[in-house]
Amino acid sequence: MATDEARLKKLKLRAWRRGFKEADLILGPFADKHVAAFTEAELDWFERLLEQPDQDVYAWILERQETPPEFDGPLMNLLKAFRDEAYKVSGPGGTLHG
Repeated sequence: MATDEARLKKLKLRAWRRGFKEADLILGPFADKHVAAFTEAELDWFERLLEQPDQDVYAWILERQETPPEFDGPLMNLLKAFRDEAYKVSGPGGTLHG
């Protein structure tokens, strides 16, 4: 397996197995859909995001807390837009809404 493939597989696994179900249900599908197209810098950003505490990441995604500058920007906006799409699919009774 190539290094890039191994890295993508590892990131996807980490995104799905956070240990915090609500975060898993956003980050896992997001990783499945987007990380294969990420640049090295974007993969680095996502890897750093996955190193943050689950509760913080989840609060940033749901906009319950302000996203720190190092994580705020186009990729966090993409993640929040993905959350919005997931919410539309799961509906008001789904697990992804705030």
